[in-house]
Amino acid sequence: MFGESRSAEGIPRGATRQGTGGTADLLKTSQIRMLMKHEKLPYVTRRFVNDQPEPTTRYPETALKKILLCLFPILTPALMILQGCTGGSGESRNGRNQLVPAVEAVQARYGSLPLVERLSGVVKARNQVEIYPEISAVIEQVHGQNGDDVAKGQPLVSLRDREFRERLNQARAAFQIAEAQARQAEARLIESRNELARSRALAEKGLTSDAELESVETRALSAEADMELAAARVNQARATVAEREEALTQTVIRAAVSGTIGNRNAEVGMMVGPGTRLFTLGQLDTVRVEVVLTDRMLDYIETGQRAGIQAPNLPSGELTASLSRISPFLHPVTHSTDAEIDLANTEHTLKSGMFVPVDIYYGESEEATLIPLSALYDNPLSGATGVYVASDTANPVVVEPGATGEQAVLTEPVPFEFVPVEVVAKGRMSAGVRGIEAGSWIVTIGQDLFGGESGEARVRPVNWAWVEHLQNLQRENLLEEIVRRQQPVGSDTAVPGT
Repeated sequence: MFGESRSAEGIPRGATRQGTGGTADLLKTSQIRMLMKHEKLPYVTRRFVNDQPEPTTRYPETALKKILLCLFPILTPALMILQGCTGGSGESRNGRNQLVPAVEAVQARYGSLPLVERLSGVVKARNQVEIYPEISAVIEQVHGQNGDDVAKGQPLVSLRDREFRERLNQARAAFQIAEAQARQAEARLIESRNELARSRALAEKGLTSDAELESVETRALSAEADMELAAARVNQARATVAEREEALTQTVIRAAVSGTIGNRNAEVGMMVGPGTRLFTLGQLDTVRVEVVLTDRMLDYIETGQRAGIQAPNLPSGELTASLSRISPFLHPVTHSTDAEIDLANTEHTLKSGMFVPVDIYYGESEEATLIPLSALYDNPLSGATGVYVASDTANPVVVEPGATGEQAVLTEPVPFEFVPVEVVAKGRMSAGVRGIEAGSWIVTIGQDLFGGESGEARVRPVNWAWVEHLQNLQRENLLEEIVRRQQPVGSDTAVPGT
């Protein structure tokens, strides 16, 4: 009885080669069969009868060449990967023939952490106001542009004033009519009073009747009333003239305060009204940062505490000021209130409307061992939070003077072990922990290379400033840095003379 079917090299059909780094797995026996069938090659097998092999059929030379041509593009990348993983690179290895990873480490220090409340603030200019017209009219001329510095009272926009001048002229004419009518009423009043005096003199002598005297008195009272009415009309006309004069002056919109113009929304020929915002005006030399405080924050945040304003366009990265004022009235729904921070802005780096992170320092934590936040690592094996610490105290990490960060040279392999820690307090850049001693070298980048276990690593010693610089980088900055480092330093393809 025949045994199992095997290939020309004694390998069962459909099985894959072993011991070649997995490269023969890329080509199945079925693929060779299809190739042989397509090229009409003899089907090569070796059968075993009574544990004795039958004679073997050999491949023709052309068939072997075709098979090798098919295998070449598949085997070449696999061999390159195998070569890069198995040797020739000069990487450090330990006794178990494994690569020694490279990590960055920093020395832990002892101290206390500042207690910080991170808030989001909005920048506003000092005396920031929005300019609206008080009347409805068409713009004839715009005197100010964005970024212009203006003084209080300086013209910004001129509106069409023809209609307002006509209304003023009409009001002045009505005022003149009222004055003339008042003089007529005054003359009639004088005449009525004289007639009343004569009638009373005749009545005393009995030369006039009582009815005639009463009629004269009535006409005198009516003349007085006409005089008062005429005087009121004069005052009304005078007020109308003043109102029309004020409306005429409002055709020229002036700066309410001294400052810088922004948010320009005025064009010649544009119809504007009291609801149209034309400009925003404010003093940028001094700005105000507004933050929102909850009722819980009011228990430990108060005026006078130090505040740090972060902005990417600041030369130092942070501006320091004091919390100026806190509103004592809370919102009835959100139970929050507003706080303000006044600070100088002589370089105009802070712009009105910017959102800026604000750190309010309201105290300090208890003293403990301080480590960067990037050193904390959640062990995937135990689930504990801890750090990787250099465990060989007899051979500590040796740092060359002035060689830290990117300029530092990798040390010889140093043993590290995972040490669980208790986090006492967390700041924006560092954390206070218990469980390790100050001065210990702890890994800040590369903890995943240990896989949760103890092991050796080559160390690039860094300082705290370098670690904080990396922690400040955003994802986009890191990506740009990686792309920059991957770019070649020089190029040999440049054409001479260009």
